[in-house]
Amino acid sequence: MSAQELEKLQAMRAELEAEAQSLKEEQKSLENNVLSLEEKVVSERLKKERAVIEELKNRNKAAKDAIAELEAKKKKLENKLEDVAQTPEAPSPAEEKAEEAPAQPEETEEAAKTAEVAPEETEEDCVTVTAIEGEALVENQEAVNDSPSKQDKKKRRFF
Repeated sequence: MSAQELEKLQAMRAELEAEAQSLKEEQKSLENNVLSLEEKVVSERLKKERAVIEELKNRNKAAKDAIAELEAKKKKLENKLEDVAQTPEAPSPAEEKAEEAPAQPEETEEAAKTAEVAPEETEEDCVTVTAIEGEALVENQEAVNDSPSKQDKKKRRFF
């Protein structure tokens, strides 16, 4: 081995050591970058989780408020129902007036006429109305050949 070969080998060794040193520095730099990015990712996840938690808290609070409001409304209605159930039923003032007021003379006269007309009716005078699938079908059981005065009485009775 000669001195030139020794110098070549030493130079090669120095280059490799320098390259190793720069690779170590680059590795360290990349490791720091990775750690920094991991921290940022974790930080972002934490922010998102906090936001989700806050939103859930707000929803739960709103749901609790709605439940409390509904429970209060329910209790109020139950109390109202109990009050109504405990109050004895008395006829309303309008019903009392209707019961006390005597029947009007016009109504009683018309009822008497209707009662008088009813015994005169026979089966010949009856008309049956039958509705089939939305259409009105009028069937005469027997032909009615009445005088106009009887027809007038029938009109008064039905209307």
